[in-house]
Amino acid sequence: MKLAKGFYGRRKNVWTVAKNAVEKALLYSYRDRRAKKRDFRSLWIQRINAGVRQQGMSYSVFMGLLGKTNIELNRKVLADLAMNHPEAFAAVVNQVK
Repeated sequence: MKLAKGFYGRRKNVWTVAKNAVEKALLYSYRDRRAKKRDFRSLWIQRINAGVRQQGMSYSVFMGLLGKTNIELNRKVLADLAMNHPEAFAAVVNQVK
């Protein structure tokens, strides 16, 4: 019943309903901890793609050249550079070219 604290209606105070609601909530939390990683990776790829296209290159070409030039920046860092520091991101793109 402690885990059902904050639920609405009978889900918070009727044992069988609360038990079912808590079990379902725990399943959703387990599933969504993994889905969150997919969602963020997708967001990072979109941000990198937008930044790279402003420099006249596609995402796939950029990532391929990034690996060949041994620049070890992950997608999270690249997306942050593309969004918040476009001049630094442009320098990375020029280094890759």
